[in-house]
Amino acid sequence: MSFITILQQLLSGMLATISIFVWTLFFSLPLGLVVAFGRMSKFKPLQWLMKLYISVMRGTPLMLQLMVVYYGPYYVFGMPISTNGIFISTIIGFSINYAAYFAEIYRSGIQSIPVGQSEAAKVLGYSRMQTFFKIIFPQMVKRVLPPVTNEVITLVKDTSLAFVLAYAEMFTIAKQIAARETTIMPLFVAGAFYYVFNLLVAGIMGRIEKKLSYYK
Repeated sequence: MSFITILQQLLSGMLATISIFVWTLFFSLPLGLVVAFGRMSKFKPLQWLMKLYISVMRGTPLMLQLMVVYYGPYYVFGMPISTNGIFISTIIGFSINYAAYFAEIYRSGIQSIPVGQSEAAKVLGYSRMQTFFKIIFPQMVKRVLPPVTNEVITLVKDTSLAFVLAYAEMFTIAKQIAARETTIMPLFVAGAFYYVFNLLVAGIMGRIEKKLSYYK
């Protein structure tokens, strides 16, 4: 089997992997900010709830969380299991998992900003919303970019876990081709794709970080 033939057969899986990656970031990045606000809230029940959520998401395997999201509605509410919901369940599972990690990164970034800046903004008449988005948020983004980049790179590799819901992402298709053709080449091609994809992601994040290096 030629390299070009393998690439053609893996194309749909590559698109599926990229789709999981993009949609997970689209939902988990803002959701993580919401969770971080809840985690830092002075309203104790909300703070404890967010602490529990983060603890569960970070303390249990992502594979298990995907299975709970997909099969949970059937066992809890008796809702029928449909293959049409596999992609949606995959995105929900990935998003709520990564939102917990992003929330802790955001929280550490926000709390690293000297409190004196918020106090000075209050004296100048800034509202809490203006203080956050005009003063705190720009500094937070710069500080959290390196750990966020690490999580984004990890997400690229974690997309292969979608196989647990029988979602045909790239690595699943590569294994099927390898088993059918009795060759390991598709797995090497898949590995090369993940490597190149991660290089691209790291390069983009690196350029963003460089543009934010305004202290030079």
